Amino acid sequence: MGKYYFHSDTARQILSAMAQNKDCIDVSVDLNKNVMALHIRADKVVLDDNNELKKNELLRISEKENRVFVLEDNVLRILEYRNIRYYKLVPTEHAPTVEIDGIKMHRSKGIAPFTDARQKAKEVVNRGDRVLDTCGGLGYTAIWALRLGAREVVSVECDEFIQKLRSENPWSAELSNKRIKLVSADVSEYIKSLESELFDSIIHDPPRLSLAGELYGEEFYRELYRLLAKGGKLFHYTGTPYLVRRGNTFSVNVAKRLQGVGFKKVLVKAHLMGITAVR
Repeated sequence: MGKYYFHSDTARQILSAMAQNKDCIDVSVDLNKNVMALHIRADKVVLDDNNELKKNELLRISEKENRVFVLEDNVLRILEYRNIRYYKLVPTEHAPTVEIDGIKMHRSKGIAPFTDARQKAKEVVNRGDRVLDTCGGLGYTAIWALRLGAREVVSVECDEFIQKLRSENPWSAELSNKRIKLVSADVSEYIKSLESELFDSIIHDPPRLSLAGELYGEEFYRELYRLLAKGGKLFHYTGTPYLVRRGNTFSVNVAKRLQGVGFKKVLVKAHLMGITAVR
């Protein structure tokens, strides 16, 4: 394998096995995709001829909640980046999510991020569709669009640090499929260069309003409308900002703006925190 992933729960499982003097443990070292048998030798766990973790390293991992560590060439590091913002891959009981300045980029409360992506894609993607994934993130919605039978997916992501985390996330590996085109660009500028009625479905899952307000405006929605073929479908994740103070007015106002640029059958899907619409 050559590259192994750990987080606090994984480390605690291994430490518990050590405390019980076990010489082997079955555990996932690829963030819950698969389980493999690891050999325990005194105060360390052996993964292959070139990679091992000592007990003190496992203790360090166990104390760092909501972090993903990767072991490669016997070097242990955290999957995080600090620039103007702080980015990190965050483990869950299923596929990981990503956080920017402490804000999760997937729904993860009561639902696995990978399952969340499937539900979004399933709302609009039909077999044979050409799909636009406006804000690709870790690529989960693009992967599900492909699994649902899309003939082509164009997935756009502008953030280099999200792209770096994506490149090291085992759950993003299916993005290497030749039917997925990964575009590194500002989506609001990129889509202006595309011909009209190019896509059969669009998944628009932008960062929250405070981070990307332009992706919630009429000008951007007008471009999405132009790009959809007649009868094409849009799923727009909105989240529920201001819900406590203002109720669901945010989603209602987004729906009005979509209608204002020409979308029909605009429906608020509260259980998905989003909106579907048809051109």
